Amino acid sequence: MATQPTREDRLAPAEIGRHYDEVSPIGDELRDGQLHMWYWYGDEDDAPLEEAVQRISHKVTGTLGLRPGERVLDAGCGPGETAVRLARDLGVHVTGITLSAFEVAKATSRAEAAGVADRAHFRYGDYTAIPYPDGSFDAILALESLLNGDDLDKALREFHRVLRPGGRVALSDFSLESAREPDRIETFKTGLRLGALPTVPEWLERVRAAGFQVEEYTQCGPRVFGMKTKYVTTAMRRRAEIAERFGDSAVREYADGYRSFFVPRKDQIGYIIVAARKPAR
Repeated sequence: MATQPTREDRLAPAEIGRHYDEVSPIGDELRDGQLHMWYWYGDEDDAPLEEAVQRISHKVTGTLGLRPGERVLDAGCGPGETAVRLARDLGVHVTGITLSAFEVAKATSRAEAAGVADRAHFRYGDYTAIPYPDGSFDAILALESLLNGDDLDKALREFHRVLRPGGRVALSDFSLESAREPDRIETFKTGLRLGALPTVPEWLERVRAAGFQVEEYTQCGPRVFGMKTKYVTTAMRRRAEIAERFGDSAVREYADGYRSFFVPRKDQIGYIIVAARKPAR
């Protein structure tokens, strides 16, 4: 099983929040309110970055089979675009939690502008200590947020606790293509120190260990991390526009933060989507 960071290595929730307060404004602008990865069908796919990022949202949320009126937790909600879309298009009630004060404010503003503030609410919170009673939600979404946190296994147990019996969870995140990789890709996401990335079997083992029944999973790394060069090319088309708004120095810092992110070979890093269910009583 992949190891977690030691207690000494782990970032405190406030540190994680400060990190996203710094990087989310540019990420929000660049990816239209979503901070997760992209999905291109190949080098010939000319979809803009915003559309490529939205494809991941559709792929992951589609596994939840959401119905109008259901209660959804968006754990690590970012600037709120995914939650707002779910509330607007599917009529669900979404609660987003994040450690970033910027993201709470931006997501709240986005919900108000979309006319769904009555169905999309955002609050400061830690998904390893979710501030809601047992069985509060019908479904949980974790779009590329679990490896940012303090303790993956604790987060999954919290998800299990706050889901009603029969409730569903959908997560997406990075995986290691092979357990034979010598470095185990210890430090990966921009600005954050992580433990070793789990392989696909390790991801499934940890989801099951938290009490879930895995119903579906897919590995789509070649069209996600495998398209990292395409992302750089596409993002650079907007560099001048982003720099005009945030300043050259901020854009350079943002780009520098991604340097370690792009170091691994594209065949080392996978991208897993898992759909699971809490057993009904």
